[in-house]
Amino acid sequence: MILITGGTGLVGAAVVKELASRGKPVAVMSRNAAGIEKRFPNLGVEAREGDVTQPGSLNEAFAGVQAVVNSVQFPNSPIENARNGWTFEQVDYQGTVNQVAAAKQAGVARFVYVSGVGAAQDAAQHWFVSKWKAEEAVRTSGITFVIVQPTWVYGPEDVALNRFMGFAKRLPFVPTFGNGQQMMQPIFVDDIAKIIADALDKPEANDQTFEAGGPDRLTMDDVVRTALEVAGKKRPIIHQPAAVGKLMATLLQVLPGPPLTPDSIEFITNEAVADNTALERVFSPKLTPLREALATYLP
Repeated sequence: MILITGGTGLVGAAVVKELASRGKPVAVMSRNAAGIEKRFPNLGVEAREGDVTQPGSLNEAFAGVQAVVNSVQFPNSPIENARNGWTFEQVDYQGTVNQVAAAKQAGVARFVYVSGVGAAQDAAQHWFVSKWKAEEAVRTSGITFVIVQPTWVYGPEDVALNRFMGFAKRLPFVPTFGNGQQMMQPIFVDDIAKIIADALDKPEANDQTFEAGGPDRLTMDDVVRTALEVAGKKRPIIHQPAAVGKLMATLLQVLPGPPLTPDSIEFITNEAVADNTALERVFSPKLTPLREALATYLP
């Protein structure tokens, strides 16, 4: 049995569908088992309830599992909400520590962690440090592991690129923060799902970390322009300084569920590029060009 934690999210759900298409026995864990059944009504997956921030809820969820894919993200990531415990430190790091402990107790043989490009001990941003600490918990667990570090994952259900498309539907322009010149290497969600599914079966990937980006390197503006072109919309991109966004976000932080935080502005204006050398050597993935992938769902 393969357990996908965070299996109702963007990446997790794609992995669930990919594994089901391969005839693999799949269990999905989230905080709401009823939501799992609604998300995957016809795939025959097993629903397991568990909260990675509550260690006591994990033992039953991990029982009888041979492999785990940890694709957990907190709701509305990367917009942290400390009031609800939705932070990189509590979910990405401590949540992974809790999963590793449950996996060891259950005798799990393989652990795949979906991290992110940029994770590092000395990273300037705390979210990358939290992800690096989570990676270290996996690396030192004694369980055979694979760590996958994707760049910006996009697809029909993403809340990032699709947000720009939502602006294009409602406004005569597309607003963005920053100058739009940061380099991006977006990867299609179906491609990253295949890589993660392959990681469960490839001994050549054992105990290694793989950065994963798409085949195109473009500026953020060019990514948005490509999406607009594929969707058949002509809209100018209007840039707002990141400092203005951070000021707005600071004022909005008093709300119970802030739509923006200063850190989230920095998160979305960071570069996201990958070194695919190790990925190509071990997985030889077929990576879908941005325009081709967008054409499967935007029109």
